[in-house]
Amino acid sequence: MREKVTAIVPTFNVEKIIGRCLENVKWAEEILIVDSYSTDRTLEICRGYTDRIIQHEYINSAIQKNWAIPQATHDWIFLLDTDEYLEDGLLEEMLGALENPELGIEGYVFRRKNLIYDKWLKTCGYYPDCLVRLFKNKYRYQTREVHAHIDIPVERTRQFKHHLIHDDFNDIHSYLIKFARYMKYECDEYWKQGRRFRWREITLRPLYVFLKSYILQRGYKDGVRGILISANLAYYNFMIFMKLWEREYYAKKKLG
Repeated sequence: MREKVTAIVPTFNVEKIIGRCLENVKWAEEILIVDSYSTDRTLEICRGYTDRIIQHEYINSAIQKNWAIPQATHDWIFLLDTDEYLEDGLLEEMLGALENPELGIEGYVFRRKNLIYDKWLKTCGYYPDCLVRLFKNKYRYQTREVHAHIDIPVERTRQFKHHLIHDDFNDIHSYLIKFARYMKYECDEYWKQGRRFRWREITLRPLYVFLKSYILQRGYKDGVRGILISANLAYYNFMIFMKLWEREYYAKKKLG
């Protein structure tokens, strides 16, 4: 008898890719869809796999997932985003760990392969991209606006050999929409931490980020993909601090 698992899948208007995602979790005893009020065929497709569909207004990723986790039936959670799927061999490794749980281990770390236009990007700091995605129900995500991780002691985790595959970047227009959303969340997080606009953050920092990604982390080895990601990382950092400047500007304007 292995440990029983609830697979949690956050969704919003992902009719084109949700089927592949759900095929990767149909082994779980329960599939729990946490939807942000999709308006396409997403929920219709989901109903072919599960009747456990809950809906919640999306504020940020951590809040959405932390709201869903306590509603899971089982003691173990497997969380999969809709643009991710399992590498061959990963499911067998996961099931083996659940059938023979190691004493004191309450979470498993997955290395993620990020695909940029269908190619695994090993440079630019994109690998290894380590995430805890299989964990005991008692754990929750950090209270961050963006890039939150499961708050679990590292000594209570083990790392799988096989990978998650993340179909990350195949369309610039779609990526820019996601970029704008993440930029806002990152700005909100910095503001909450008390960080403010500094000139060096829009002059020296973007240059440093680009050179680190493209030279030190060998983005040049991945040709156009490497320069695309390195430039995007630099621009992302530039825009976060411009957004902070904008927020300070309007705050001062409001005060008089």
